[in-house]
Amino acid sequence: MDALVGLLDGPRARGAFLLRSVLDPPWCLRIEDRAPLTLMALVRGDAWVVPDEGEAVRLKPGDVAIARGPDPYLVADDPATPPQAVIHPGQRCSTPSGEPLSGLTDRGVRTWGAGVDGATVLLTGTYQLASMVSQRLLAALPTLLVLPGEAWDSPLVGLLSDEMVKDEPGQEVVLDRLLDLLLIAALRAWLSRPEGNAPAWYRAHSDPVVGRALRTLHDDPSHPWTVAALAADAGVSRAALARRFTELVGEPPMTYLTGWRLALAADLLRRSDATIGAVARRVGYGSSFALSAAFKREQGVSPQQYRLAGARD
Repeated sequence: MDALVGLLDGPRARGAFLLRSVLDPPWCLRIEDRAPLTLMALVRGDAWVVPDEGEAVRLKPGDVAIARGPDPYLVADDPATPPQAVIHPGQRCSTPSGEPLSGLTDRGVRTWGAGVDGATVLLTGTYQLASMVSQRLLAALPTLLVLPGEAWDSPLVGLLSDEMVKDEPGQEVVLDRLLDLLLIAALRAWLSRPEGNAPAWYRAHSDPVVGRALRTLHDDPSHPWTVAALAADAGVSRAALARRFTELVGEPPMTYLTGWRLALAADLLRRSDATIGAVARRVGYGSSFALSAAFKREQGVSPQQYRLAGARD
């Protein structure tokens, strides 16, 4: 398993919220939906994304922005424009004072705004449940990242824009898969850039020794690995592997393996109906009790509580 598969084998939109916004300046939306991940693609016009904490970022046509929740942020024609609408959990919309929203209305299939030919066209795709996105992916991302349009060559934004306004049988599934593809393609392009600030374990995959050890752990996390076994597989001494792995990844091999197993367990608990015992065996724990003890140390809740919390999201 390569680094990208390990990081990106998680986005699984199911009935994701997708919207095409057509707007004329001045406009400003305050996003308070607490969604774990939202992708925005600017098709036409200008827009700014303004986090409550951090620098405002300007979007140009072709740019893709990815916002990691749950922190609120503004999307506006200008950072100084006051909010006109607030987007709450469940995509409920109101005025900033909490009154029913008027002035921005439905303009067709998955289209919303002040008119049909606005100066700005913005596509939004929202993963509404944490279970739709792997926890390891969320942990690897900054609160806001922007991939400039000139940094990649992909037809996916145009394809999503075209498909979003169609109302045909099976269209929801088509849009879910397009959103997944666009997210993965954008993240792959972003991680390859210097400003991508990829996690240390991702960068370490290029090292011939540590990369081999990481691929071994990712391919078979349920195996009872030891540092000695990993070192033998990589063709180096135990001390050399431990030293180099810790230097490049930022933690020792067995600590990394524990984190990888628990991240996999978290995803399985949210994305499958497997019993806790079955999840434990798939990620290398001998019993549900052993997994529960390790999981609670990491997450602060038991696997069952974690699964129930995901069902309520």
